[in-house]
Amino acid sequence: MLKKIILSSLLLLFGINLLSAQCAMCKAVVENGDVSMAEGVNNGITYLMVFPYLLIAVLLYAIYSYKKKAKN
Repeated sequence: MLKKIILSSLLLLFGINLLSAQCAMCKAVVENGDVSMAEGVNNGITYLMVFPYLLIAVLLYAIYSYKKKAKN
């Protein structure tokens, strides 16, 4: 199970450059701008998206290690 979590985390972290998510309003604003602004918005969205997943991963790891210690 821990290997799956680590592999999923690594795929998420290294696959970030492939993700280009935008909300509808952000997309409308960026379509009127230049390419560098669009890339900046995409990078900002991705940056903001990563931290909740990292927090959840840390929380799950803490629960896993607590239960493993309690079992022993």
